[in-house]
Amino acid sequence: MNPENARIPKNFIRENVQPIKTTMKMKNVIITSFILALVLSSCADKNQAPTAPPPPVLPVLAITSANTTTDSEYPASIQGTVDVEIRPQVSGNLDRIYVDEGAYVSKGQTLFKINERPYREQLNNALASLHAAEAALINANLEVDKLTPLVQNKVVSDYQLKTAKASQKIAAANIEQAKAMVGTAKINLGYTNVTAPVSGYIGRLPKKQGSLVSATDIEPLTTLSDVHEVFAYFSLGETDFINFKEQYAGNSLGDKIKKLPPVTLILADNNAYPQTGKIDMVDGQFDKTTGAITIRATFPNKGGVLRSGNTGRIRLGLQHDDAILVPQAATVEMQDKVFVFTVGKDNKVTKMPITVVGKSGTNYLIKEGVKTGDQIVLSGIDKLQDGQAIQPEKSTKVAEVTNQK
Repeated sequence: MNPENARIPKNFIRENVQPIKTTMKMKNVIITSFILALVLSSCADKNQAPTAPPPPVLPVLAITSANTTTDSEYPASIQGTVDVEIRPQVSGNLDRIYVDEGAYVSKGQTLFKINERPYREQLNNALASLHAAEAALINANLEVDKLTPLVQNKVVSDYQLKTAKASQKIAAANIEQAKAMVGTAKINLGYTNVTAPVSGYIGRLPKKQGSLVSATDIEPLTTLSDVHEVFAYFSLGETDFINFKEQYAGNSLGDKIKKLPPVTLILADNNAYPQTGKIDMVDGQFDKTTGAITIRATFPNKGGVLRSGNTGRIRLGLQHDDAILVPQAATVEMQDKVFVFTVGKDNKVTKMPITVVGKSGTNYLIKEGVKTGDQIVLSGIDKLQDGQAIQPEKSTKVAEVTNQK
C-alpha cells in the first residue's frame, strides 16, 4: 500500500466513492436513453413516406383567334425621283463653278461655265458662211432673171437657162446648210453654260475650276437629285409576292396596287419615317439571279430629310383573318424551334412545337402546333418539364392583338 493512501481516513473513502459510482450510473442511463431515442427516431423516419411538394401554380391562357395584321420588313434603297449626272456636252476649260456641294438649285440655274471663246468664233464663222450663201443665191436669182426673157425671145439657148436655175437651187441649198451650221454653233455655244435640268441637291464636285473637261469624261461634273419625293425600292421573294397579291381584291395587279394600304419606312436609326408611303409600281419580271421581284414605294419628302443613297427597311403589313395568336412570352426556343407548354385535362403539361409564320406586336402568328381552345402556360415555363403536373390559374391577361378588317 502506498504510504500516502495510508494516511487517508477510511470514513473519507466511504463518503466519497459511493457518490461517484451513483453519478456514473446516471450518466450511463442518460446516454442509453439518448441512443434509444435516436434509434426509435430513425425507425420512425424509415416507416414514414416523404411528402411530395405541391404542383406549381402557373397562369394558363386559352388560345383564341382574331383578325390581325403581321408586319414584315424588307431592306430598301432610296433614290430621288430624278437622279441625273451633269456632264459637259462640249470640251474646254472649266472657267467658273457657280454652286457648292450639297447646295439646293432650281431648274435652269447656271451650275458651270466652260470657256466659250472657241465656240463663239465657230458661230461667227457659221454666220459668215450663211451670209456668203445668201449673196450667192442673189447672184443666181439675177442670172435666172436675165436669161429668162432671152430664152423666150430665142436669143440664147434653153440650156443656159436650165444651168442658171440649177445654180439657183444649189445656192438655196447652201443657205440651208449654212443655217444649220449656225444653229449647231449656237447650240455648242449654249452648252458652255451648264444649267440644272431639274430642281434638287448638288452632289460632289470632282472637277475644279480650270480643269479641262470633255463630253467623253468618265466622271461627271456632278450629280443632281430631285428629292421632293423619293422612291424606296425593295424586293419580295416568290412566296411573299404570292401572299402579297392574295391579300387584296382586284382583277389585275394594277387594281390591287390601288387598294394597297400605306407602308412605313424604317430608317437606319430604327425610327419610323414620320410620313407613310404608297406602293405604286411592281417590276415586270422576277430577277433570274435572286428570284425576287422589285417593288417601289413613293414617300413625300418636303423637308429634304431623305436623300438619294439612303437605306432603310419597308414595313409591310399583311392582313390575316381568324389568325391564331400566341404571346411570345409563352414560348421557348430550342435548336431553332419554338415550343409552348399545353395543358391537358389532367393538368399535365406537354411540350408542343409550333410553326411561326409572322409577328403581330408581341404575339406570334401560328400556322401549326396549337388550335383555338387549347390552353397553354403563360409564364414560368423555364423550369417546366414535359409531363409535369401544374395547378392552372386562369390568366386575366389577354394577348394584345390588333383587329383590322
